[in-house]
Amino acid sequence: MASYRVQIKPSAGKELLAVGSKADRQRLVGKIQSLAENPRQHGSEKLAGFSHLYRVRQGNYRVVCQIDDDLKEVTVYKIGDRKDIYR
Repeated sequence: MASYRVQIKPSAGKELLAVGSKADRQRLVGKIQSLAENPRQHGSEKLAGFSHLYRVRQGNYRVVCQIDDDLKEVTVYKIGDRKDIYR
């Protein structure tokens, strides 16, 4: 599988910095980096009601992203705790 380019929106970057512990941030960064090799990895789901958005699980956190197969690009839109991310 070809490598995808991963982009993080500035608002998602701020949400990543606001994550509670350093260990959680490091795991989230690792998960986001792994999207470059396999954007539709185990645990990712298409969001209902959105034809282009997916969510990826990492512990109690979720990463909401768009996958563009034509441009080979993954854009991260939102990062947050599972209880708050869908509001």
